[in-house]
Amino acid sequence: MEKWSHMKTNNKLTHSKKVKSNKLKWLSYPYILWMMAFILIPLFMVLYYGLTNKDGFFTFENILQITESMNRKALRLALELSIASTIICLLLAYPLALILSKMQMKSNSFIVLIIILPMWMNFLLRTIAWQNILEKTGIINNFLNFLHLPTLNIINTPAAIVLGMVYNFLPFMVLPIYNVLIKIDKDIVNAARDLGANSIHTFLKIIFPLSMPGVLSGITMVFVPSLTTFVISSILGGSKIVLIGNVIEQKFKLGTWHTGSGLSLVLMIFILLSMAILAKYDKDKEGTNVW
Repeated sequence: MEKWSHMKTNNKLTHSKKVKSNKLKWLSYPYILWMMAFILIPLFMVLYYGLTNKDGFFTFENILQITESMNRKALRLALELSIASTIICLLLAYPLALILSKMQMKSNSFIVLIIILPMWMNFLLRTIAWQNILEKTGIINNFLNFLHLPTLNIINTPAAIVLGMVYNFLPFMVLPIYNVLIKIDKDIVNAARDLGANSIHTFLKIIFPLSMPGVLSGITMVFVPSLTTFVISSILGGSKIVLIGNVIEQKFKLGTWHTGSGLSLVLMIFILLSMAILAKYDKDKEGTNVW
């Protein structure tokens, strides 16, 4: 009798779990619809327009537009500036993340909040603010004029674009690295030091290799938006500097969707490559869990 009662109780618990699981599945449907409406359908449209001509026939002509002189130059410049901004972000973010990981909980939580705080402001407003700071009659040059020092002519230059990229995307480099560093077992570091390793050897042999998932995640999260951006280059670079993102924007504005989509597919290749590298070296998704 007790055995039958126990089995009955287990069946009720199993049924209750199934009912709860079915209810939770319903919660995922709005997200699935959102993905279909704003991710899958636009992606399918880009693929369709990029691989067809005006008559709807399959072609690689749109993708091969990247070989034109202007497009090739814009892609090369975009790659150079995105690589430069990614390297600068890494050099700035890693020491900061390392310092934060060694601080007490209350202190590093406050500093992390300060790092995240600018991300709550509109991306466009942040970039326009830098335009007002860097322009010839901006804050920096007015201050230099007040001190009777030579002014800076940085606006509408590649340096201004890199500065804008670093400012906007630096948090995306800090947070993944910080997230991995705080998970490193302190006993491993202490064991290395007990065995005679100095601070440099401990960092090179223990800390940095273990933090590679965060580093690779940060590189991906900075490199991809830097490569595809057109807002920063339009505002801080003016019409003098054209990146591949600006070319694609112009193609869509002019109504040449096929060419714009074909060039977008070229950028998608770089994005997929960076994601493949991240997936290979960050199998546990440690670097992507930044919150």
